Amino acid sequence: MKPSRLVLLTAVALLTPMAPALSATAATGADGAPASDTAAASPPQLALSDPGFENGGTGWTFGAGTGVGTGNHHGGTHFLYLDAGAGKSARQTLVAPRNGSYDFSAWIGSAGTGGTYTVRVNGRTVETVTLPERRAYARYTISRVELKAGDRLEIAFGSGTAWVNADDLMISPAAPADPKVTSSDPEVVEMFGWAKKKANSWVQLPGTVGPINVDEYQTGGTGTAPYAPSYWAGYANRSAYYSRDMTHQLAGAHILGLDAENKTMLRSYASSATAEHKYFPVWALNFDARTYLSIDYKSPDNFVREVPAVFELVEKAGQAYLWTGDKSYVDDPALWDFYRHSTEEFIDLHNGAVPNGKVEVAEGTGEGIFAGAASYNEQDGDGLAEAGDGIAAQYQAYLAMATLARGKGDTALARTYDRRAADLKEYYNDEWSGGGSGADMVRAYTTSGTPVTGWGKENSVFVPMKQLLDPGPRNDTYLDYIQTQELGPEGSPNIESTTYLPDMFFRNNRNDTAWTWMKKIYGQRELQHVNSSQGPNGDYPEVSFSLVSQTVEGLMGIQPDAANHKVTTQSRLPSGMKWLRTADVPIGTSTITVRHDGATKSTLTNNARSGAYQWEARFQGVHKKITVNGVPQRVRTKKVDGVTYTYATPTVRAGATAVVRVTD
Repeated sequence: MKPSRLVLLTAVALLTPMAPALSATAATGADGAPASDTAAASPPQLALSDPGFENGGTGWTFGAGTGVGTGNHHGGTHFLYLDAGAGKSARQTLVAPRNGSYDFSAWIGSAGTGGTYTVRVNGRTVETVTLPERRAYARYTISRVELKAGDRLEIAFGSGTAWVNADDLMISPAAPADPKVTSSDPEVVEMFGWAKKKANSWVQLPGTVGPINVDEYQTGGTGTAPYAPSYWAGYANRSAYYSRDMTHQLAGAHILGLDAENKTMLRSYASSATAEHKYFPVWALNFDARTYLSIDYKSPDNFVREVPAVFELVEKAGQAYLWTGDKSYVDDPALWDFYRHSTEEFIDLHNGAVPNGKVEVAEGTGEGIFAGAASYNEQDGDGLAEAGDGIAAQYQAYLAMATLARGKGDTALARTYDRRAADLKEYYNDEWSGGGSGADMVRAYTTSGTPVTGWGKENSVFVPMKQLLDPGPRNDTYLDYIQTQELGPEGSPNIESTTYLPDMFFRNNRNDTAWTWMKKIYGQRELQHVNSSQGPNGDYPEVSFSLVSQTVEGLMGIQPDAANHKVTTQSRLPSGMKWLRTADVPIGTSTITVRHDGATKSTLTNNARSGAYQWEARFQGVHKKITVNGVPQRVRTKKVDGVTYTYATPTVRAGATAVVRVTD
């Protein structure tokens, strides 16, 4: 659902996070009565007074030529203005009651250059952002401001050559993790630094009391609630996170240490996938992780739902488990029930229009998003029962279930899901899409059973991205076709859809093409989003979160298995990038540092204080020699997804570094 006007939430920011219950409850219970709010907010400790200027600027100090206006507001109805000319300022000062590290963000517009946004601590300037000329609002952040109890914090805006407007300030907790990138290529260093700072600016401070059910028609919302650990995933004019966005942001969030947020948000979706909803999770939840966003939820049989999201939530829960090794992903009853319902009863209940032989394929109704859509491609029109992104996501959900079942110790169940995944892949390649390739590939079926070919955006892209197509000429031809379409006039119309392309190409070892798309996405971050009220492309959260994960999972090829103390790497450096190093990447309860020198040398450091990792260092192709720390090893090869790799599996103990190199 795309908004027509941008309205950012105005919320009180707190210093100390609370630990609210992770349970998620619908805005209305089964009996239709409002759900009770049992989350208890922590007392305000560091709170910005009137961050959206809706109370006339209470708590702010205004100099001459500054004040609160009602014209060019960003959210709500009011905003801060500074007239043109030097020396004008507005600021707020408050005292920190305890230690902490925080990010401070504000939406700002300026008709000229020279304006400033500054954070000071005890009179010392921490950082000043010098504002460019940009009349439309954009979001600016000052990160990792360290505060100690009793420190005096000042947030100030200064005038420039033309008017400056500011609105909707927000405090976020600084990211728990701080991975760093160095490289022979300065662009990837700059890109990653920008992305991790921007991504973390979207994190809600747990315990913040803010509005719920805010949207473009209900700009004041329907009340307030304490926010749970969460982050923005979707447009900033709604007080909620969206399943499609959140699943694509999850890996980037983990790399920034946002594991509490990921688990809270996943669990809120899991709790919403009730029998009454026919095991569909809701499309969006408010930041309290309890109430369903009212613009997308009308009743148990009238709410936005799209088939791929059900399966992506299962897939990403498996991914979170692999990154963290957190046993609650397999032991939590609410999560486990969701996985089982999503891959069993949900499919049984939504598999009636198109016959699929010995396999089952979850279907949409063909009657629009409020009745259950088959695809993320809402522009594809009604009438689809099955779509490529739905069946591809179902395949990955089966594989994730096998991983989660093994984590639970149920090897028989894991084998069952491995078999289901293999059967579904075989069916797709042999029957569902037939023998087509390129433009002739079947990418959907209508409710009448008619195959649909041609360009389908997400329901085309997801098929090779989820590796549902067998490797080989047909997959290669389809990747070429997708690239041609995306570069043509019918390419993805919005930046959030484009963010899938690097993932798709990296997973198919088209490293140069994937990197080109990363650079294109980053290069367009200052362009106005296609939705004129959204701000620049870079202020759509999915952009920054996905660039973080595409650096670590894509370019570095890091594949974790934290629960089993294993990690796999594969250099996917593009042509011209001589080396790339990512330091302090979170895995399990500690971090690793990985460096690739071209495609023939990889280095891994285990930064933990205890415990070892078995490292599978992969190198594409068959190589004659391989060494570990300079010692020759027996050459071993394996085929993964149709690609042959030479590999070694050294054990890297805590605090140790290993170097693996191949030569021909």
